[in-house]
Amino acid sequence: MSETTQREATVPRARSEDAGQSGPLQSGKGKTTIADTVVAKIAAMAARDVSGVHEMGGSAGRALNAVRGMVGGDRPMTQGVAVEVGERQAAVDVNVVADYGVAIPDMASAVRRNVITAIERMCGLEVTEVNIRVDDVHMPGDDKPDTDQKSKRDQQEEPRVR
Repeated sequence: MSETTQREATVPRARSEDAGQSGPLQSGKGKTTIADTVVAKIAAMAARDVSGVHEMGGSAGRALNAVRGMVGGDRPMTQGVAVEVGERQAAVDVNVVADYGVAIPDMASAVRRNVITAIERMCGLEVTEVNIRVDDVHMPGDDKPDTDQKSKRDQQEEPRVR
């Protein structure tokens, strides 16, 4: 299945209209529209707040953003989050990297609960579903620099003349 087809299959459709009903975003005085990026940022922040979530995004996105970081660019706030927003509902897909040793079902449940609570409270949208994909597990020590390699480099980079 191609990436586009897979995304279409996993991102649920959010209902945009229910005939005759008004919600917190619609009134006799006007209508409030919330952009997809707003909902995605809220979902990303809520997911990152959960203990056991090491990082957000799939491996390709994380690699691209690591390169972006090396050249001075910022990582996108919504990395690892895809949303579909209707007039009254939202659906969310979240890709995470779990810390080693965390109970993944418990972490996923906490992410789901946090995302739903944040979006419903901040946006007034009903969240139809939150799909969570655990793309990787972060192993202890993965972030530590290799001090042996660094000291060897430092020794080799001594000035040739004094």
